[in-house]
Amino acid sequence: MEKQNVLFICVHNSARSQMAEAWLNQLCGDVFEAQSAGLEPGTLHPLTIEVMKEVGIDLSRKKTQSAFDIVKRGTLFGHVITVCDESSAERCPIFPGVTKRIHWSLPDPAARTGTTDEQLATFRAVRDAIRVKVEEFCQQARIRRA
Repeated sequence: MEKQNVLFICVHNSARSQMAEAWLNQLCGDVFEAQSAGLEPGTLHPLTIEVMKEVGIDLSRKKTQSAFDIVKRGTLFGHVITVCDESSAERCPIFPGVTKRIHWSLPDPAARTGTTDEQLATFRAVRDAIRVKVEEFCQQARIRRA
């Protein structure tokens, strides 16, 4: 069976959406092909790279990209999953052919201030929360395919 395209979107494509893309491709790459993008793409946050490296996923060569550029390319997605706050999710573009839009409200770890250790703890918590959501998403997809 052909893999289904999934797009994860957050504001800057610097943390949450990158983590979600990586988790989905690792945990459920036999079913899905994930990409990620941002409404206002910035740079990949260094702590995103660090906390994903802790779990064996190398994002050091990843770049951010614009959700609007993806729309222009005309790629069809089976799912578009926003991983930002509600007001940001409402700004997401409409994608042609999308069969399902999903919203996972997750805090932006890049907004965390404090010591490096405090920031790392926040990035790890968001990373782990995203993994749980991705695992649930994969499990539901496998049930539907069976």
